Amino acid sequence: MSAHGSAEQESGFVRTYTLTGGRTRPRHRLALETVLETGPRRPGPGQAEECQQIVALCRDHRRSVAELAGLLGRPVTAAKILVSDLLDAGALLVSVTDVYTPSEQGARPSPQLLEALSAGLRRKWPDAIAYPQAG
Repeated sequence: MSAHGSAEQESGFVRTYTLTGGRTRPRHRLALETVLETGPRRPGPGQAEECQQIVALCRDHRRSVAELAGLLGRPVTAAKILVSDLLDAGALLVSVTDVYTPSEQGARPSPQLLEALSAGLRRKWPDAIAYPQAG
């Protein structure tokens, strides 16, 4: 690995550490497929810029924790910590939608679960080849 790659990794680690305030665990138990929607309040002025991004993404439509981590380009644990902060602030709510509910076509996975899985796979293997006809 080049020195440049190492510096980029270290910079990402420092940014993530700063982003979470050094915390390594969220206050709420959140699964990768936990679906979130916007709540009645807004993030506080002292919260990270990513918190504003998370709320904006959830305002468009409900999103899973895995999808948010993928869209932000942040580790899942960091995304869970930020989501936990936003839950405490009332800016996000856990959606009551059950992502495992079979669709009308039969026992197929829900679109939310597929999106969460896709975001997680893209995060783990960003250089993988996409197959648009798949599925």
